[in-house]
Amino acid sequence: MPQLIESLRIRNLALANRIAVSPMCEYSSVDGFASDWHLVHLGSRAVGGAGLVFTEATAVLPEARISPEDLGIWKDDHIEFLSRIVRFVHAQGSASGIQLAHAGRKASTYRPWAGKQGAIPPQDGGWANVVAPSAIKFSPDYPQPRALNLEEIKRTVNAFAEAARRAVTAGFRVIELHAAHGYLIHEFLSPLSNQRTDEYGGSFQNRTRLLCDVVSALRAVLPESMPLFVRISASDWKDGGWDIEQSVELARKLKTLGVDLIDCSSGGNVADAKIPLGPGYQVPFSERVRREAGLLTGAVGLITDAGQAEEIVRAGRADIVFLAREFLRDPYWPLHAAQALGREITWPVQYLRAAPPGTKPRSPLE
Repeated sequence: MPQLIESLRIRNLALANRIAVSPMCEYSSVDGFASDWHLVHLGSRAVGGAGLVFTEATAVLPEARISPEDLGIWKDDHIEFLSRIVRFVHAQGSASGIQLAHAGRKASTYRPWAGKQGAIPPQDGGWANVVAPSAIKFSPDYPQPRALNLEEIKRTVNAFAEAARRAVTAGFRVIELHAAHGYLIHEFLSPLSNQRTDEYGGSFQNRTRLLCDVVSALRAVLPESMPLFVRISASDWKDGGWDIEQSVELARKLKTLGVDLIDCSSGGNVADAKIPLGPGYQVPFSERVRREAGLLTGAVGLITDAGQAEEIVRAGRADIVFLAREFLRDPYWPLHAAQALGREITWPVQYLRAAPPGTKPRSPLE
């Protein structure tokens, strides 16, 4: 059986282990640009031994940001600094990944520590052009969105493809589409937020059309050797919403379009959803999608312990684990996890004097 500290090959990419840094918004950009903060934040997790390091949700259009401080990849000027981060991550033996995103009706909101919540007035840095599948607010204090028309949907699909092209130029090894947490693509998937009556609303086929269009557009511009992930919310945790049965069917569909892995999260599309939080509470979603759709999956959500992560992988409940908050607490979690599990893992040559006896130095990712 596979182990946590074991390589995983996806297309032409060989990950050093099954541990990934989950996308985590830093709300620390100006005009979408990455900065020294992002270099140190992402670079530290690569030094710490993660097999795959993802950027935060990276906006494909200026109005696709959650907040004005979000990372972006909507123009070529963004490429240069992202490339610097990618080179550093690869020099530590980790693979770099970028999550492409559009915030939809949850755009133009304050960053968490602003002391305010909800919609930002244009005079305070927000924007009025907030879009969604249907003109339905996420919650009373969020912006009022307007429904995208068909021509705007086509432009949005193209924006994702152009962002993917820039990501390839920057040198990223993996792309993940953000179709979870109540952002634009998830909004189209769920009947709770999508009340359209055209070809992008109503039936399962229509509600999944935008995601399928984006996946097809990306595979057309990505190298055949480059893995493509999709993060989904496997359940809205609300009656009448998106659920695990639809998630399995979607995964089957995405497999035929060239998606390599489904990153299984949940929630985010309904403000009053009751989510039963607990250690590994979303792992059953990744296990079921993996088993029934025959596709690689990632598990995420309150995975904190090395033994817990090892069990998920060894039992075939997921092929990779995504850690978020635990990586904020401990950037070197993979090194510590390997020691706890009695497994060998390489260390940066600069840190070998602190490593267990016999530890091998790490080689850059080719």
